[in-house]
Amino acid sequence: MPEQSNDYRVVVFGAAGVGKSSLVLRFVKGTFRETYVPTIEDTYRQGISCDKSICTLQITDTTGSHQFPAMQRLSISKGHAFILVYSVTSRQSLEDLQPIFEQICQIKGDVQKIPIMLVGNKSDEPQRELDAGEGQALAGKWKCSFMETSAKMNYNVQELFQELLNLEKRRTVSLQVDGKKAKQQKKKDKLQGKCSVM
Repeated sequence: MPEQSNDYRVVVFGAAGVGKSSLVLRFVKGTFRETYVPTIEDTYRQGISCDKSICTLQITDTTGSHQFPAMQRLSISKGHAFILVYSVTSRQSLEDLQPIFEQICQIKGDVQKIPIMLVGNKSDEPQRELDAGEGQALAGKWKCSFMETSAKMNYNVQELFQELLNLEKRRTVSLQVDGKKAKQQKKKDKLQGKCSVM
């Protein structure tokens, strides 16, 4: 599929099993899958408001494995914003984000201007290895935003993506699509199920 210039590309990174796909699927489709299915790379698209017009939010859900360094570099170079996910049940998963963050810095240069969210997922799990303060401290060191989420409980998932878009200062992006699109959608919904004779 050809790249659209008005696509807003968000890339989701993190170790295997931290819940990257679960967060993305919960946001895009409103679903949660109990079983773990490893991802190579998936892309999801959704309409959003961008500088008072409509553009496509393109979310790239990357592999948790380190087998594809070229794909990782390409995702970083094309990305406009980044979500770095770890599991609050695994200290190692937080440590695994360091080389990814360093690579984003290396490829993108000044990351102060780039929306980056550090995300502690699985906040509903009682068996924590990390408390919120540790994620917050690392976010402070990296000068990025921080949030805890639970894809399973649908906690802070919508808020995560809205906050990421709020961090974008180069243009105005929002999950709220303007009224014109909403009216067109309503009209389209009304027409569904009706047929016309021509």
